[in-house]
Amino acid sequence: MKFRLVLGLFALSLLSVTAQEDPLSNLLKIKIPTQTGKVTALQEVEIPEHSEDSSKASTITDIKAEFWDTTVYNPYRHTEVEYPFQVNFTDSTYANPVKFKKVVTSRYGWRRGRPHNGIDIDLVTGDSVVSVLDGIVRFARYSSGHGRTVVVRHFNGLESTYAHLSHIAVKANDTLKKGDYLGKGGNTGRSRGSHLHFSLTYKGQFIHPEYLFKFDETNAIRAQEMWVTKRWTRASFHSAYRVSKLELLESKDDALASLVKERKIYVVKRGDTLSRISRRNNTTITSICRTNKIKKNSTLRIGQKLILEI
Repeated sequence: MKFRLVLGLFALSLLSVTAQEDPLSNLLKIKIPTQTGKVTALQEVEIPEHSEDSSKASTITDIKAEFWDTTVYNPYRHTEVEYPFQVNFTDSTYANPVKFKKVVTSRYGWRRGRPHNGIDIDLVTGDSVVSVLDGIVRFARYSSGHGRTVVVRHFNGLESTYAHLSHIAVKANDTLKKGDYLGKGGNTGRSRGSHLHFSLTYKGQFIHPEYLFKFDETNAIRAQEMWVTKRWTRASFHSAYRVSKLELLESKDDALASLVKERKIYVVKRGDTLSRISRRNNTTITSICRTNKIKKNSTLRIGQKLILEI
């Protein structure tokens, strides 16, 4: 009996001394004493070690590692983005930023002679506004033009903006889940009536929200993987008064192929100006002038043919 007790204590001491973790294979190696007749030997046994916390940690991106500035609206203003770039989603749906059916009053595109880099959603001052995806609040303060504004950075690199709020209910560095309350809608800043100005950016580049999200009752994200070209970041390619024709790019090859510009011939009509032609054809005055080797103050002639890159 005494011999068995001593042998048991010896085995426990060996376990505590020889147990070790193999960092490469993530196995726990222990040595167990085994006895054959009068001979005692140590046998090494490997036990798989599972750590739920460590596996989760490996999948979490540190979105505060770069360009984390809680005092400016766009910390990426001096950063260049290489096109096309990729945006990935793990969710198949987003949370409706307002707690009722979305009524879009103005879309992403050219509006009153200037770019409108977001979507306006109708609401009444005091209506609740929520985060569309999981993320961390990067900016929560008054911003020139946007009024009271919240910017949430998401784990795929996107940032969502909620502007013209009457009340901000969160602060910078707060963590939000999809659908979490962040403030009340309003009419602050440069605004014509109460509404939510909602926009999406990636490293400071605005993206047409309807390219990524379906603005209907499904609240669907259009794809798990999308490639973005300048056509979907430049308001001059779109009109704020109508729905843009969607051309979803789900692979890099598709995105690169779309970069080949289409050309068409436009015949100048009575009353045409460069501004009117550019607006109606979703192109820019600069592009028209460069392609046709004319100046912005050049006089257009009725019947004149212009090459438009669209």
